[in-house]
Amino acid sequence: MDLLLLLKDELFKEHKDKIVAYVGKDKERFARLIELFFKGDYRIAQRAAWPLSYCVRNHPELITPWYRRLLDNLERKDIHAAVVRNTIRLLQDVDIPKKFHGRVMNKCFELVQSTESPIAVKAFSLTVLSNLSSDYPEIAGELRLIIEDQWDQATPAFRSRAKRVLKKMQR
Repeated sequence: MDLLLLLKDELFKEHKDKIVAYVGKDKERFARLIELFFKGDYRIAQRAAWPLSYCVRNHPELITPWYRRLLDNLERKDIHAAVVRNTIRLLQDVDIPKKFHGRVMNKCFELVQSTESPIAVKAFSLTVLSNLSSDYPEIAGELRLIIEDQWDQATPAFRSRAKRVLKKMQR
């Protein structure tokens, strides 16, 4: 299957599903997809982001060798919001290696607090931070303060996710 050709076409749900099925748990196919995610023009990277997040959800071990590049990519200022959204989405579904916890927490706190972040990015960031708070209980207070600070202006989607995060942190 020519991933690039498929990603150049308008990406509909069927394309995403085809790509996810094709990649499966094959490391070489996943490597081709993630390289397009990293090196494709912004439209190709945007379109590769969606199936990439589903590949990782189905087979979290595929992302293991790619964490450093994934986080480096997240620091770029020229990436599409879909790339950020799907990167944070996949981080909420995996066990992030301990050596990357600090970077991930810093980025997620930055995204949650940014007025420029789309709601989905904020929601996924809340979940990543909530997941990490079990290893770092000291971040729970900061996360609670951020949620409270944004509550009055928050969208229903943010509030819904924030309620789940707060409930999980109370346990």
